[in-house]
Amino acid sequence: MKTGIIGLPQVGKSSLFRILTKAKVEGRSTPNQAHIGIAKVPDPRVLALAEIYKPKKNTFATIEYVDVGGLQKDREKNSASLVPLREADALANVIRLFEDPAIPHPGDKLDAMRDIESVEVELMLYDLEQIGKRIERVEKDLKKKKEPALEAELAVLNKCRTALESEQPLREIELKPEEAKRLSSFELLSRKPMLFVLNLGDDEAPEIDKAIEKYKLEKLMSKPKTLIVPFCGKIEAELSELPDAEAAEMLGAYGLKSSGRDRLIQASYQLLGLISFLTAGEPECRAWTIKRGMNAQEAAGAIHSDIERGFIKAEVVNWENLVNAGSMGAAREKAQVRLEGKEYIVQDGDVISFRHSG
Repeated sequence: MKTGIIGLPQVGKSSLFRILTKAKVEGRSTPNQAHIGIAKVPDPRVLALAEIYKPKKNTFATIEYVDVGGLQKDREKNSASLVPLREADALANVIRLFEDPAIPHPGDKLDAMRDIESVEVELMLYDLEQIGKRIERVEKDLKKKKEPALEAELAVLNKCRTALESEQPLREIELKPEEAKRLSSFELLSRKPMLFVLNLGDDEAPEIDKAIEKYKLEKLMSKPKTLIVPFCGKIEAELSELPDAEAAEMLGAYGLKSSGRDRLIQASYQLLGLISFLTAGEPECRAWTIKRGMNAQEAAGAIHSDIERGFIKAEVVNWENLVNAGSMGAAREKAQVRLEGKEYIVQDGDVISFRHSG
C-alpha cells in the first residue's frame, strides 16, 4: 500500500512523514523530488502470537509513504510535484490548524476549508489536463476508424471532464465497474481515496475528538472515499522519539487515547478496505494485508502464488481464541480451529495455516 502526503507549504507534511516512517529527511533539490519511506503497521496481535511461538522474527505489514513538495501558485511546479503521486493508492492532505508566528501560513490566516479546496483544485486541474490530452487522441483515432472500445472510453472521459469542470473530484462521481476499469490506467489523482489530516496545536489535544465539529468540517464526513484524522503534530513528533513505555505515559498526560500515528494508519486501512490475516510458527509470526472480502484462496496468493494455485484447505482460528487457548493444540481441543475451503471469506485477525499441493 502506498499513500501520498500532500498539502500547502508550511503545514507539517514532512513532519508527518518523519513521524510515520521515522526517516531522516533533507530538503528537496527539485520540485518533483519526493521523500519515500516505509512505516511498519503496529499490530499487537503479532506480538501476542509471538508470546506463544517464540519465533525467530516478527514481521509486520508495511505502508509506503511518499511526501511531495508543498503546492504553490505555480501550476507548472505543481504538476511536477504531483507526478510521484500517480502510483499512490490513497492521498493524505495535511491541513494546518496550529498557530506559529515563526512559521507564517501562506494564506495569512488559518482556514481549513479554503486550504482543502485549494489542494483539491490543483488535483482536479492536473486530472483535467491528463483527460484533455487523452480525449484529443481518442477523437483523432475515432475519425480514422469507429471502434466500440474507444467510443466507450471517450464517453467515460467526457463524463469525468464534465465533473472536473464543475469542480467535483472524481472520487465523488459514481462509475459503473466497466467505466472504472477503463479509467484504471490513467492514475487520476482526484479519484484516489482521500484522508484529511488535521494538524492541530498542542493545546487542542484534550479535545481532539471535537476538532471536526470545531472547524465545521462535518460535510466532508459524508463524502465518498473520504476520512478525517485529527492529530497534534508537535506532540506526535516528541512521541516518535520516545521508547514505548514513555510514549504511552506522555499520551496519557495529554489525555490522548492513542497516538495519531496509529490512528492515521488504521484510517488508511479503513479507507482502502484492507484487513490483515496472520500466520504463526517458530520461524516467523507475520501480518499479511489483503482486501476485505477476499476468499481463502486469494489470501493464500498474498503469501505466494504457488500456494494459491495448489490450495487445498485453510486451517483457521481467530487470533484471540488462539492466544487464550495458549497453543494450536489446545484451540483444537476447544473446537475453535476450522478447516475452510477456498471460498471462505477471510476475516480480520484470522490466523491461517494453508494446506497446498506442490
